Amino acid sequence: MDDEQEGRTPEADGVARPQAAAPGRRRAYRLALVAVPLVLAAALLLTFLLSGDEVDVPPPSPDPEAARVCGDLHDALPSTVAGRDRRDTDPSSPYTAAWGDPALVLRCGVPRPAEMDDPKASGAEISGVDWVLEKQPDGGYRATTSFRTAYVEVALPPEYGDVAALVDLAEAVKKTVPRSL
Repeated sequence: MDDEQEGRTPEADGVARPQAAAPGRRRAYRLALVAVPLVLAAALLLTFLLSGDEVDVPPPSPDPEAARVCGDLHDALPSTVAGRDRRDTDPSSPYTAAWGDPALVLRCGVPRPAEMDDPKASGAEISGVDWVLEKQPDGGYRATTSFRTAYVEVALPPEYGDVAALVDLAEAVKKTVPRSL
């Protein structure tokens, strides 16, 4: 194959140089340089928008009585906790709720925590609701209601500082989750 068949033109110095692309090929090349990044950016934006603002929360599997109570609690929960807006959970469940970023997460109908058998367990009464408090390795807390017909667990990330956010949940818990003692 000679140089012209390979898209090269022989120069006076004997070195073959690539031929300039035809105007149509240059336009297609420029279009590809612009279109490919735009398509990728649009795909990323679409993925972000479709992914929503859900918080991944595995729902518990409460017994039928706890399930009824937890459904009532879900309907009574506030739209804000500690000044943070409520968010959707994934999967959507009447046994889970979340607020803020990082998310404070509530799960209703969880099993009775083993910590309730520990006489040294930390507990507190907050706005009329008794809680067992567990400091987590990351500095946050897990709080679980005690003396109620369903166990309600709240995970508070360290950014919340302490368990004061439980004040915002107390009214809904008192109204919908009856005392067991």
